[in-house]
Amino acid sequence: MAKYPTEPLKCWKKAKELREQYYLNYARAHETGGIRWSGSAWALDAIPAGLGNDVYSLTGEPYGAAVALDKKFNQECQNAAESAGFARDLCAYMRTYWGSIYLDKYLFGGPFPKPDFNFQSQICCSHAKWYQHASKLENTPVNFIDVSVGPYKDLTEDRLMYVVNQGLESIEWMEKVTGRKYNDELFIEAVKNEMRSTSLWAEICCLNKAKPAPLDEKTMYSLYVLATLSKSSKWCADFYEECRDEVKDRVARGIAAVPNERARVMSDTQPPWAFLKVFRYLEEFGAVSIGSLYTFGLEGIWETKPDGSWGPRTTPMEQGIEITTREQAMRLYCDWNLSKPQWQHFYDPRLKTEMMKTIVKEWGVDGVMLHLNRGCEGLSLGIMENRLGLAAAGIPVMTYEGNMGDEREFDIGRTQNRVDSFMETLNIKRDFIHA
Repeated sequence: MAKYPTEPLKCWKKAKELREQYYLNYARAHETGGIRWSGSAWALDAIPAGLGNDVYSLTGEPYGAAVALDKKFNQECQNAAESAGFARDLCAYMRTYWGSIYLDKYLFGGPFPKPDFNFQSQICCSHAKWYQHASKLENTPVNFIDVSVGPYKDLTEDRLMYVVNQGLESIEWMEKVTGRKYNDELFIEAVKNEMRSTSLWAEICCLNKAKPAPLDEKTMYSLYVLATLSKSSKWCADFYEECRDEVKDRVARGIAAVPNERARVMSDTQPPWAFLKVFRYLEEFGAVSIGSLYTFGLEGIWETKPDGSWGPRTTPMEQGIEITTREQAMRLYCDWNLSKPQWQHFYDPRLKTEMMKTIVKEWGVDGVMLHLNRGCEGLSLGIMENRLGLAAAGIPVMTYEGNMGDEREFDIGRTQNRVDSFMETLNIKRDFIHA
């Protein structure tokens, strides 16, 4: 039974409209002489912004997730990639993206919009091959920046400059392949926007420490995705400011995402996108998923505050730093991205375990649900070590098998049975009546 008031997010409709407009802008860019480029959600997308105000991107993972919701088209894409000889155990998003190119079919209508160039950061084991093959299929120039320089806690001047110099060199490459003169002011503005966006998203996630939680993770997926699309855009930063203010108001008024909240769980890695009803099933137990390291840290940028708590990283602008040159902006920008939480566990699963334990403590989590995600080798790296680390700390943990982008790898009935058993260990009974 409900014990907290609830209401829809006022900014929900705007979030959906911004997402739709993003995909349409990319498809239509050439109609007005604009530039299209493609890369991952982790690409350093403030850099291409210096080419002009008419530059539009297509980020591959969010596109793959969007396709996953269309089960028929997703299956067509998977089949096309497999027919070309690619195995099912490769990144599901990558296979979907390639399949869309092979089919020459765009989820949002018409043929697949070929980019003018591909621009990618390399840290995930799939990212380099993803856009190497895409560029081969499209006959499109491609540029990579290697950001795998070790965990942020071990960052040295040499490691930082290794990434910074690649970023500066990529600007010269973009000028060459597009024939455009680079605008440093636009780049600096984009860097500031990205820092605002990613710090604001972390601040929004921090508000979920409140009880009752103002947001549930299923809703947060539709909000965090905007940063995965275009985190360096002014529209993204401005939206997160608006969203932050609304969530603050929800906390002040005690508005709950789940009106019958009596338990708090956290998930891990991408969910099985075609089966988000798993999160609605949790609500039948009065359980709210308050988020995850994935949801918080895929694009959110964090820091340890003076009181030892985890919070949004302070931007250079908040520190009174004036950014005036290309070189200064690139240095600050690369340092900012290298602190990304989701990049840290590529080097040592213990780093991820410690971050997860922090979330459990500060967000008041009762149990952790680990998705053994066959569709993403990168974010599932070390996940069983994470399970052992959490269990050793006395934190209840359940696992379930699946795939974020290939529904053939997911069994909804089996997963619900595992949730039933997990809730029983937490001494939580299922509700059948909702407000």
